[in-house]
Amino acid sequence: MRVKVMGIPVEDQEKALQFYTEKLGFVKKYDVPLSETSRWLTVVAKDEQEGTEVLLEPSPNHFEPAKVYQKALFEAGIPYTQFNVDNVQQEYDRLINLGVEFSMKPTEMGTVKIAVLNDTCGNHIQLIEML
Repeated sequence: MRVKVMGIPVEDQEKALQFYTEKLGFVKKYDVPLSETSRWLTVVAKDEQEGTEVLLEPSPNHFEPAKVYQKALFEAGIPYTQFNVDNVQQEYDRLINLGVEFSMKPTEMGTVKIAVLNDTCGNHIQLIEML
């Protein structure tokens, strides 16, 4: 058993695609129309294109409980998911220069360093570096 696809709820798939590719540095893997308002839209890490896909899921637009859950997490400041990085400080500096907003600056917590960003699509995303 292994993880092939993990979903992140997004309010606007096109806006999410731009953020996740142009800011975070992912690359588009699949973009398959499902209806007039939804796509099977996934991105992957540039250096692991056969790795886990991140599904930019429009569920908040089609399923009210998903919208409520996403909003509650965001308002509480709880990250929806986390992405591992080699160096949190370098990623933080790079993303700040691209205009990305953070709710938590790089902070050491035991054996990890974390930072939390706003993905502009309704989610906080935690970046984590293993120390």
